[in-house]
Amino acid sequence: MRYIPLGKTGLTVSEVGFGGIPIIRLDEGTAVAVVRRAYDSGITIFDTANAYRDSEKKIGRALCDVRDKVVLATKTMLRDGPGAIEQLENSLLMMKTDYIDIYQFHQIAQETDWDIVTGPGGAMEAVIKAKEQGKIRFIGVTSHNPGMAVKLVKTGMFSTVQFPFNFIEDAAKDELHIAARERGMGILAMKPFAGGVIDNAGVAFKFLREHPDVIPLPGFDSLERVDEVVSFYSKPNRVTEQDLRLMEKYRDELGKQFCRRCEYCQPCPQGVMITAAMVYKVVAARMSPRVACEFCKIPMESVALCTECRECVDRCPYELPIPDILKAHYELYGKHKAECR
Repeated sequence: MRYIPLGKTGLTVSEVGFGGIPIIRLDEGTAVAVVRRAYDSGITIFDTANAYRDSEKKIGRALCDVRDKVVLATKTMLRDGPGAIEQLENSLLMMKTDYIDIYQFHQIAQETDWDIVTGPGGAMEAVIKAKEQGKIRFIGVTSHNPGMAVKLVKTGMFSTVQFPFNFIEDAAKDELHIAARERGMGILAMKPFAGGVIDNAGVAFKFLREHPDVIPLPGFDSLERVDEVVSFYSKPNRVTEQDLRLMEKYRDELGKQFCRRCEYCQPCPQGVMITAAMVYKVVAARMSPRVACEFCKIPMESVALCTECRECVDRCPYELPIPDILKAHYELYGKHKAECR
């Protein structure tokens, strides 16, 4: 395991991190053991979010006695100042700490989000004040919209940027990563397995390790999964022609069914929460069907409003058959809801 600078923050972190979603579906004891195995294996950066149910609590319990040896990153989806600070205070409590190393604005994908965050009474001014008070060390941002992410990086207001990055979603390696490096930002990679659709960890990390200053944040749901990923970093990386062919096969098979969450399809004229509903199948696989039913209830119920007008299809840069995918996910949601009664 190598330890590398996180941009210009002055923080040094492991070359692979820990993503906090999959431990949602584990009981607390098992989750704590998984987090602790990651730490004992050399992982020092742990990323979660206020929205990830009890993930913060589990991470806090696992790492409270080694707090000064790890970097904790969490997020808020709220755009207003009071809401963001309420979530920050909850994160501090859950994670058993008096400061967060990287506090991130989560999924800033639309201009309207950014206008609210930076407007009067918005989350930005409140978070800057919290930073001045020592509750936050650095401010970061996450997005799924490549154009918006580049704009956010160029504001100079953030120390880190987190964006999807894997061999299916690799567009970030061009303009976004270049812009971030030019500004000395730390680069974090969410969804190293493309939200769970890449089921070959070996080939996934062969791609990722070709970009050594980009820190992947894989989620772990078992001790064995931690051991597997950490083992990749104990040997030199070598990408073969067979690996490249396998990556291309995944791209061909998934390209027309895989939502990148860029939100270009939004807003829906009928009020369907397209992005959240498009990833229901992935969320259910990562969180468990029971948790996904609760977590995604509002967007999934909105799918019933779809009239198949196809405006979303016209806007989608990846030409996805969005109404068809939504229909299939709605049927899966109904099945899961019935099973959870």
